[in-house]
Amino acid sequence: MGARVSDLLGGLAPSATLAVDARAKALKAAGEPVIGFGAGEPDFPTPPHIVEAAARACYDPANYKYTPTAGLAELREAIVAKSLRDSGLAVDATQVLVTNGGKHAVATALKCLLDPGDEVLIPAPYWTTYPEAVYLCGATPVPVMTDSALGFRLTVEDLERARTDQTKVLIFVSPSNPTGAVVRPDDVAAIGRWASEHDVWVLCDEIYEHLTYGGARHVSLPVVAPEVGERWIVVNGVAKTYAMTGWRVGWMIAPRDVAEAAINYQSQTTSNISNISQRAAVAALTGDLAAVSQMRAAFDRRRRTMCAMLNAIDGVSCPEPEGAFYCFPDVSGLLGRSVGDRVAETSAELAESLLETIQIAVVPGEAFGAPGFFRLSYALGDDDLVEGLERFATLVAKG
Repeated sequence: MGARVSDLLGGLAPSATLAVDARAKALKAAGEPVIGFGAGEPDFPTPPHIVEAAARACYDPANYKYTPTAGLAELREAIVAKSLRDSGLAVDATQVLVTNGGKHAVATALKCLLDPGDEVLIPAPYWTTYPEAVYLCGATPVPVMTDSALGFRLTVEDLERARTDQTKVLIFVSPSNPTGAVVRPDDVAAIGRWASEHDVWVLCDEIYEHLTYGGARHVSLPVVAPEVGERWIVVNGVAKTYAMTGWRVGWMIAPRDVAEAAINYQSQTTSNISNISQRAAVAALTGDLAAVSQMRAAFDRRRRTMCAMLNAIDGVSCPEPEGAFYCFPDVSGLLGRSVGDRVAETSAELAESLLETIQIAVVPGEAFGAPGFFRLSYALGDDDLVEGLERFATLVAKG
């Protein structure tokens, strides 16, 4: 009997981050005192004015029908205005496609650019979806390992070592998931010039643009590196900035011919995104950023707390993240030694042990192409954050 599913989907890896989050929630629902550090979503409610806009939209019959595949005209114009306001990126609405979240935008962008045999440079540690989205296009993901001693910030030298004649696309993300690295503006410009010199497209994932701390600053690569010309795509969404992960609204911005191809592709796959969510996104993008500032202040406080508590644990080393809402500590010092009467040889085994013994859920570095590390989100309540890390520290101290 032949395989029940295609070879393509049979070779697709599941999302490790979603799997960890689902398992943690299931255990918690069963009464276990699980603290989840796995989810990449703000623990804040969506701001009220956004929810109210969605509620009003539910009573407007215009939202009960199909609308343009590319997105509501009001939302596409709001994305244009927001892009100019926040990063100086000047585009028009014909270059915008509204998608079912940022992940959908990434997958669609890659579908537009890639053919079998193409190679895609992916800075590592990487978000788990990037290599799988490349794989689904029949192309080859090429991890480009960054240096933890340099804060995991990508450099031109890293890229040049990995480039081949088959290199078609660079996926560039700053601030980074999972490391929280923020590439310096001058280095972003240098990476853009490098891409231009070698005719490499750049897919810029800007989903964490508003979540930077201290002196770190996000810049948009097409803005600081105009040399890249029209070989760029920007993807973004409302999920992280406005605490709207469940509303599922993202977008891609691209040169017109690429945007047209993406719209055509979406017309044959999903059609338009939920009109109610689109109306909520309009309210988010046209409103002020007060709620964003409040969330960022809380994340900054938690970031410093988490980093200090992790670095106080013998065998753990955590560089201070400058963006997003993750810490990415090196836990290799805990491997091969007794931790809570168990010995783990890999970070995946250690993560499993922590969930079973002290009920904390973390995502092991194997999911991000970086064995020996953990990703912990600090987008959870302060009390849970401290309690979870105290459990971890106590377990390690016992040996």
